[in-house]
Amino acid sequence: MYDRILLPTDGSRAAESAVSHAVSHAERYDAELYVLHVVDETETTSIVGHGDERQQAVEARVEDSMSSIVTEASQRGVSVTDDVEVGTPHRTILSYADERDIDLVVMSTHGRSGVDRVVMGSVTERVIRTGDVPVVAVQRE
Repeated sequence: MYDRILLPTDGSRAAESAVSHAVSHAERYDAELYVLHVVDETETTSIVGHGDERQQAVEARVEDSMSSIVTEASQRGVSVTDDVEVGTPHRTILSYADERDIDLVVMSTHGRSGVDRVVMGSVTERVIRTGDVPVVAVQRE
């Protein structure tokens, strides 16, 4: 039913709730799991000019988040590919899904940006509204 599953993550605790669901789906359907961290382009512009320390902190957060997901998936026998891209999160997720012919997106209902979510709508909501790939939205456990 599903051959390619996408797990977008921002490294937040809320996003962690979707990991076990995505890995379980990949395991059940013998699907490849794609893990994508989108660094919001507005975040990268705020880093510029603030020294290497801030950029290194962002890179470390991304690396920690991605490596733990890859480890969990690999330990459960799931084939996993991880990528980091810079862009507008919902657009980048949908473009990535389209380019790789993703069958299912599994993501959390909430991420790091609480105020942004209230003012402009969550990334998950935008992926659901504007995309054409099925989405499993996982609420934080």
